[in-house]
Amino acid sequence: MRVSPINAACCVLLVALLGAASGAQATSIYRTTDAQGNVVFTDNPERGGEEVELNPLTVVPSGQRAPAPQSRPEASASPSSPSQAVSSPFMPYSTFRIAAPRNEETLQTGEAGNLQVELGIEPALREDHRVRLLVDGAVSQSAMHSDVFMLGNLERGERVLQAELLDASGEVRHRSAPVTLYVQRASVNLPQNPNNPN
Repeated sequence: MRVSPINAACCVLLVALLGAASGAQATSIYRTTDAQGNVVFTDNPERGGEEVELNPLTVVPSGQRAPAPQSRPEASASPSSPSQAVSSPFMPYSTFRIAAPRNEETLQTGEAGNLQVELGIEPALREDHRVRLLVDGAVSQSAMHSDVFMLGNLERGERVLQAELLDASGEVRHRSAPVTLYVQRASVNLPQNPNNPN
């Protein structure tokens, strides 16, 4: 006996529907063949045929959800917080730091508190980006498109320098690691100091 693909598909659908409708009542399903050789499934035992055993159906009561299939947890990328955005390099720069002066360097008395600050930026600073310097956390001058800055008349003592990178909209996108600088200045208590006025 030959069963056409269409009839086979219909049969499978019929079995599924009958099984779903009668799962709770455990109704038997019978398979018969009509005069044209088509296989017919029915739940009417009076039509005769061979009883078909169906696999038990899983019934989920209404109001409850079936358990979701377990899947492997995917590695999720940690979102960058604003603090991370400031402390990690902002692309397209692989390097953004104060190259000179070096950390814990001393600015001698003869410099009178004047200092040239050089930045290490790789690759070169983009046209739409600006840089500004912080001295002890305060902005020392307006942002400029430059990697060399002049600081003047720094006060005596320990000073902390940092550079900030600003994008085209003026937002701070990166802050360099701090550099500590020790500034020596002339004092009226040291008349022999060459920086004291005569």
